[in-house]
Amino acid sequence: MSLELKNLYDNFRDADTIKAYAKIIKEDAKKLKRSINIMEVCGGHTHTIMKYGILQLLPENIKFIHGPGCPVCIMPKERIDHAYVLSMQEDVILVTLGDMIKVPGSNGSLQDARSKGADVRFVYSPLDCLKIAQENPAKTVIFFAIGFETTTPMTAALLNTVIKKGIKNILFHINHVTIPEAMSALLADKDNKIDAFLGPSHVSVISGSKIYEEFPRDYNKPVVVSGFEPVDVMQSISMIVKQFIEDRCELEVEYKRAVTYDGNIKAQELINKYFEKVEHFRWRGLGDIPKSGLKLRDEYKEYNAEEIYSEILPSQKIDDHKLCICGDILRGLANPVECSIFGTACKPSSPVGSCMVSSEGACAAYYKYGNLI
Repeated sequence: MSLELKNLYDNFRDADTIKAYAKIIKEDAKKLKRSINIMEVCGGHTHTIMKYGILQLLPENIKFIHGPGCPVCIMPKERIDHAYVLSMQEDVILVTLGDMIKVPGSNGSLQDARSKGADVRFVYSPLDCLKIAQENPAKTVIFFAIGFETTTPMTAALLNTVIKKGIKNILFHINHVTIPEAMSALLADKDNKIDAFLGPSHVSVISGSKIYEEFPRDYNKPVVVSGFEPVDVMQSISMIVKQFIEDRCELEVEYKRAVTYDGNIKAQELINKYFEKVEHFRWRGLGDIPKSGLKLRDEYKEYNAEEIYSEILPSQKIDDHKLCICGDILRGLANPVECSIFGTACKPSSPVGSCMVSSEGACAAYYKYGNLI
């Protein structure tokens, strides 16, 4: 029998297994001394939780709060304005990943720029930039790179190929950010409600589970690195609950089929070759977080669009719309339905905030799976 994609996930969506875990969790939850709030850092987990009705399967003393783990959602308006301005330059092709197209900046979205004649394209892989550059030798292709540790190796691989092949018409605008620093910033907020974390497994495949060691050690917050299928999430919840009833605080890996302690060493080496930490990166809703973003190393500045176009790129920090509560949602302090414009003025077809735009955004998940369509 030939292997089909569904063979890889069917067992992890099995209804009987999900219900069995729900029963185990409910029984264990009776032994909890208090309610616990679990933050799923990644928007991929948020969508699984909403799509498969996991909230409805949990007892009242186990709650989820949503985190900032959506690279589109955390992009501040001024960075989107950079992309907008670059796309409007003559002989520039602005290339990025799909969800970035609709995120509103202060001048509009990249979709708006495209409607005004800008050449804006979205790709599924950064390496698609090579073909675009080859087909347009007289134009400059600027790759607006976004994402957490998961997508950073692909950007590094593109730069590696550009250098090796001597390609002169591809530049980079780097907006890669790193998860642990954001988690630390959330815990530093005196209003945080976090008792434990679901760690994103795709990040951990690259960086290894070791990046989460500090949270049980220094903050007394358990972390379970979880896969994205519903059975993965249910098993991870069960593991967290057992830690609380056994009075443990540890880093554990549920997604052992792909995550190791050290991660992908070759990918890490490629990232470290081309990138280094920035002093600060401003996250939408979270503010400036030290050492939470990446930039090209100085020896590769000839490929850095921020350096080359520095004179025309805006530098002013721009806040969200006053009615948008994406910032509170990204910090786990509010749910989408608490927003006064959720599902009315702010919908996927006309998003006001970034959490409604992205396929991993919490507002998009609530809208899609909350019987509002």
